[in-house]
Amino acid sequence: MSKNTFHLVSLGCAKNTVDSDSMAQLLQQDGYSPVEDPSKASVLIVNTCGFIGPAKEESYKVLGELAQSKKKNQVLIAAGCLTQRYGVEVARKVPGIDGILGTRRWMDIVQVVGELRKSKHPQPIYHLPESPTVGSDERDALRVSVAGTSAYIKVADGCRRPCAFCAIPLIKGTAVSRPIESIVNEARILRDNGARELVLIAQDTTDYGHDLGMKDGLAILLEQLTDAVPDVDWIRIMYAYPGYVTDRLIEAMATRKQALPYLDMPLQHAHPKTLYRMKRPSNMDWVYKTLAKMRAAMPDIAMRTTFIVGYPGETDEEFQALYDFMQEIRFDRAGGFQFSFEPETTSAPLGDPIPASVKQERYNRLMELQQTISLQVNQSYVGKTLDVLVEGYNDGISIGRSYRDAPEIDGVVVIEGKANVGDIVPVRITGALAYDLTGVLVEEKSLIRL
Repeated sequence: MSKNTFHLVSLGCAKNTVDSDSMAQLLQQDGYSPVEDPSKASVLIVNTCGFIGPAKEESYKVLGELAQSKKKNQVLIAAGCLTQRYGVEVARKVPGIDGILGTRRWMDIVQVVGELRKSKHPQPIYHLPESPTVGSDERDALRVSVAGTSAYIKVADGCRRPCAFCAIPLIKGTAVSRPIESIVNEARILRDNGARELVLIAQDTTDYGHDLGMKDGLAILLEQLTDAVPDVDWIRIMYAYPGYVTDRLIEAMATRKQALPYLDMPLQHAHPKTLYRMKRPSNMDWVYKTLAKMRAAMPDIAMRTTFIVGYPGETDEEFQALYDFMQEIRFDRAGGFQFSFEPETTSAPLGDPIPASVKQERYNRLMELQQTISLQVNQSYVGKTLDVLVEGYNDGISIGRSYRDAPEIDGVVVIEGKANVGDIVPVRITGALAYDLTGVLVEEKSLIRL
């Protein structure tokens, strides 16, 4: 085991992955080297997820396994969302944890490691200050995560929305935006290092800049990014909040070539009464009008959303309204979750009254409907040509993504033949599955792109 090595496990969403990669950068700047084998690392780090029950269970499982196999000279740090919310409880449940680091000062990882390694610590060291994660210490590390030729950029952290079911404000605190100049600088660095796609993420990207006194902050950021890095091919927006997709943002997405006609806007439900109990925007007229605006401005836009079934008080009628809405709107992509009771959230007094069997049945119905819709939408692309960002090749088959496919959560395009990884190539779509497309490479001279 080398003295200056670390093994880092990142759990949860892409926003967590950005924090993990940033911690890894800071450790490497301090002389540490990453290793794949935890038995060869002097420092073990788990960046946990604590969003819902199954995510907590996975975090405890990974921490427990590493704690049990930990050697005498190794230190184990539990970081991230679970520890920010349940720090003392995490240490109690998993004996063998040496350090607890929350979400709001992950950039102090080097100091925490140094403190753990310089002296004996019979009790875990807690590092859970309340200061924000972003907007300060901007020079320490890039707030990015790179996967091949795609890169996530976290533009803000925390959330000020009042969603009753969500623990994120308890974990992350209120929304804190990063300065535009820092984001633009990162985009340039990523461009110089070969990134062809930038994915903008936050708990709520459409709230970007509010705390900086900006109106239409996300639209302004998108405009400045496309001006600053015109040679980055794709810029994708994730996690938009209903009610805050403005006309200026729609215009920027429609008129800026690099801005992909793709938007992830988690709606969570479609019945006004359910949304009201969720403390979510419940004006469905706005939803219909905004979706119509977006499709008018960008006829080929790919829309992704997320819904929760089994929220306390959800009646058969309310669920049917959600089902009918999905059938009517026909989203390209839609994810579903069964309501997970979270203590201390404002929905906690409502309890979890809907039986698990009812939640499961509603979830199954919704996902079966979406699978049918997704297949039909995918079939409409057969015979058309899409630009595809190639991410892999094996045994005569290349794999990539079109503008319709966000990294890690959406489908892929399976291409007959070899294409260079990192290239964006024209592909004629020849087949459709429920979530993926198949196609063949097209000669540039014969191109008729979608």
